[in-house]
Amino acid sequence: MRHGKKVNHLGRTTSHRNAMLSNMANSLIENKRITTTVAKAKALKKFVEPLVTKAKTDSTHSRRVVFSYLQSKESVTALFGEVAEKIGTRPGGYTRIIKTGARLGDAAETCMIELVDFNEIYVKEAKAGAKKTRRRGAGTSVTKASESTEASTNVDTNSDADDLKIVEGIGPKIAELLIAKGIITFVQLGATSQETLSEILTEAGGIYASKDSSTWAKQAQLAAEGKFDELKVWQDELNGGKEQ
Repeated sequence: MRHGKKVNHLGRTTSHRNAMLSNMANSLIENKRITTTVAKAKALKKFVEPLVTKAKTDSTHSRRVVFSYLQSKESVTALFGEVAEKIGTRPGGYTRIIKTGARLGDAAETCMIELVDFNEIYVKEAKAGAKKTRRRGAGTSVTKASESTEASTNVDTNSDADDLKIVEGIGPKIAELLIAKGIITFVQLGATSQETLSEILTEAGGIYASKDSSTWAKQAQLAAEGKFDELKVWQDELNGGKEQ
């Protein structure tokens, strides 16, 4: 009988099970989609989703907590970077399990587990048929983020525009916010005050409001002057765009 059995040990010792889930979580974060058995996928879902929630708060403490589980700097960087930016407004349910049938040999039930926001087919279908709903406290950040995205699509792309993502702490979504405000070059970013950058991030809401933009202008000035080697050395000393 399985009375009170809340944890599937997966036929492994505790240390072996934790190491396996850590490796699977690293693969999921880096590749966004992996194939495994249904039993392992359900265990991985409980293991990785709290870490994704932790990544919404980009702080040294959060990064250390997540690193204690993943033991991979590359995965932590990806989780607090591209993954956190995409799931910033999602209140949970970051993974999806799609069953793929039984495998040959042992007839184990297999499936594909993925990060839902990185499935372009499902995301497009959801956007096309989504109904407009309002939730208390969650509507403001979602609305502002969508407005900034729409504004960015209406801005003509300048041939002289620079890749603002070179600046440590600026990802694709934040770059879109800056472009929507007319900041498209390193020179313009370097001349923008920290107060203005903070206002842009606060207006976007969500996880963007907690971003530290104190070093962006100086990084942009180095990039504008072509001092990329000096910029790279300084970025190696930064922690998510913040001085340690």
